[in-house]
Amino acid sequence: MKHYREELWFHTETRRDYINITPEVELCLEKSGIKEGLCLVNAMHISV
Repeated sequence: MKHYREELWFHTETRRDYINITPEVELCLEKSGIKEGLCLVNAMHISV
């Protein structure tokens, strides 16, 4: 089974913000070379 892991970091100017990360996630999927399966996006430490 293939797997791929990458960490993405985002910094915002305000404490609370909405960011569309779809293009970054799609780029990670392209780099992985994986064509089928599931993509798990886990938002860590969002309550800081």
